[in-house]
Amino acid sequence: MKILLVYPEYPDTFWSFRHALKFIGKKAAFPPLGLLTVAAMLPKSWEKRLVDMNVQPLSDRDITWADYVFCSAMTVQRESAQSVVERCRRLGVKTVVGGPLCTTSPAEFDAADHLVLGEAEVSLPPFLADLIRGQARHIYAAEHRADVSRTPIPLWELINPRRYAAMNIQYSRGCPFDCEFCDITRLFGRKPRTKTTKQVIGELEALHARGWRGGVFFVDDNFIGDKRKLKNETLPALLDWMEQKRHPFEFYTEASIELADDPHLMELMVRAGFQEVFIGIETPNDAGHSESGKVQNKNRDLIASVKRIQKAGLQVQGGFIVGFDSDPPSIFERQIRFIQESGIVTAMAGMLTALRGTRLHQRLIREGRFLGNTSGNNTAVALNFVPTMRADALISGYRTILTTIYAPRAYYHRIFTFLREYRPLQRGRFYLKSGYCGAFFKSILFLGVIGKERLQFWRLFFWSLLMRPRLLPLAITLAIYGHHFRIITEHIRWNSMFDDGCIE
Repeated sequence: MKILLVYPEYPDTFWSFRHALKFIGKKAAFPPLGLLTVAAMLPKSWEKRLVDMNVQPLSDRDITWADYVFCSAMTVQRESAQSVVERCRRLGVKTVVGGPLCTTSPAEFDAADHLVLGEAEVSLPPFLADLIRGQARHIYAAEHRADVSRTPIPLWELINPRRYAAMNIQYSRGCPFDCEFCDITRLFGRKPRTKTTKQVIGELEALHARGWRGGVFFVDDNFIGDKRKLKNETLPALLDWMEQKRHPFEFYTEASIELADDPHLMELMVRAGFQEVFIGIETPNDAGHSESGKVQNKNRDLIASVKRIQKAGLQVQGGFIVGFDSDPPSIFERQIRFIQESGIVTAMAGMLTALRGTRLHQRLIREGRFLGNTSGNNTAVALNFVPTMRADALISGYRTILTTIYAPRAYYHRIFTFLREYRPLQRGRFYLKSGYCGAFFKSILFLGVIGKERLQFWRLFFWSLLMRPRLLPLAITLAIYGHHFRIITEHIRWNSMFDDGCIE
């Protein structure tokens, strides 16, 4: 059997980092971990190829080579995924579709030959068994949660790591919280399920053996869901392995805000090699947390919590949302003020989106306010529900947030705010990453010579060089991120000029 695994294209958003990746000569931020894991579950005797449409085009020759095309996608990849299924249908090649998008919206992919819904460890084996017998059904759905301790190591040989900025692995699935707008609990449940320590080390060994040195993203939606196991087993083992290997990786992950309440956990994470953590801040308005059920963010000084994490040695990336029913007219200015004061340089601000299957989606249907599918891109100026605030006011306020926080003066102010307090742990040997010398000189040209932020760039450059020289590479990196965010912001502002008040 010849199997082609296809990962659909991402649109150009804040999350794509596409304009920043050009500085280091990379095509995409991360490889398609889900498809690489699925590939490892297929029979070893089958031929396998992978096309990640974010790093290379998908040709008709690629498709017609295969007996079956396996496609997995997230909501934001809907348009590209549907195009892949249609191309395969025209070329007479059968398709097998799965992943979060198909699991939450299976009716949209009825044209596919086979739907494999839910976690692949559960739904894929019976499909493969029936396929081998020539009796495969149209739909296979997981009826229970997967035992992730049996998940195989991804088939890394199917990709060229040099095309990506970082690698990725998964330690856990599920989140103990149940925020109204989030679909994670529907997909993976509220009880965190974790891989064994041996598995995690084995996956890192596999990356190390293939010569990877650099960033590794733990894609968990809440890495600290099981704090006890993390502190007693996983992180100590990770720390030992990293010391034995002379710290070849830098780790990044996602976590909830109560990480700030556990100094020992933060210390272990930093010592083990974690450098960044994404946290859903969402809003400085406590009524928004009450409305959405984000209980972990309620009744706390969020800025103080962010500062504690930063001072522990972890960069904080933050997610922010406007469009809650409880948002007052002042929410836009409050979001801007919070982002600036917190020193969260990478602040991902978006409008509230009602994803299918979430509690928010169900509530809006009951209230007669749900308008249809979302693109999955929460930075798009489009709403898929009727907000309580006037739509034009919400869109205008959102646009104001973006144009303000990513203007050069405000953005570089946040970099200074962050770097003045950030105290990373310095150790391990230095690895010169592919493309980073070129990125330095490109930053000089595009940011320091012809960029709109010339004054701010050189001020940051010389301040870092003189006051915090070890942080100069990070300062340059954050400056490059800002270049990407400003391009995306300009696209959003330009596109929204023609559809203010429109609701999709």
